[in-house]
Amino acid sequence: MKIVAIIPARGGSKSIPKKNIMDFCGKPLIAWSIEQANSCEKISGVYVSTDDKEIAEVSVGFGAKIIERPAALATDTASSEAALVDAIDQIEKAEGKVDVVVFLQATSPLREPADIAGALDLFFEQDADSLFSGAILDDFLIWGNVNGEFTSLNYDYRNRGIRQNREKQYVENGSIYIFKPELLKKTNNRLGGKMLVFEMDFWKSWQIDTYEDMELCQFYMYSKSLAVKAGPAR
Repeated sequence: MKIVAIIPARGGSKSIPKKNIMDFCGKPLIAWSIEQANSCEKISGVYVSTDDKEIAEVSVGFGAKIIERPAALATDTASSEAALVDAIDQIEKAEGKVDVVVFLQATSPLREPADIAGALDLFFEQDADSLFSGAILDDFLIWGNVNGEFTSLNYDYRNRGIRQNREKQYVENGSIYIFKPELLKKTNNRLGGKMLVFEMDFWKSWQIDTYEDMELCQFYMYSKSLAVKAGPAR
């Protein structure tokens, strides 16, 4: 069975220039996802889909293979699904059929190789078609504007009840997606069919979209011992 990890990483980040290769806890940001995937024995190859030569060079240096991403799939409006389909097609053309894809976002570094391995174990044990990683929303009460009026969305404010009696609810944390390629090609969606959630700690849900996010993620990387903080120079 051929299981591949695909990490889309286009070069045109607006919020943080060169975000995917900026220094993050002593390594380029994308390096963390590459190394996490390469540490998972079930994964036979790690691929970075990019339109950027510098991202490609950095990624190769940390153990990834490169999928050259067409410019039309690297715009602000291009979907991740389109880039994933293109990457799978290129891999299959060069190396043969892909059975399962692990899709990782470079901007979600707060994961461990054990998370990827555990998600794959669950995927196969339950014979799933797709899986996403998520965290339990413990006592988050969410409101939205519906037809011009604010209303509670995930609970009834008129009958608040107690937290312990509420049904479990999850946030899709964007860290890990697993799916069968045929599902993506048929539906143009990474999720569908028999779908599972792989639970992760809530602190692993933070993603890097702003400099403030980067500082928060650095805190967790060091405080949770996912990275080793360098001591003072001698």
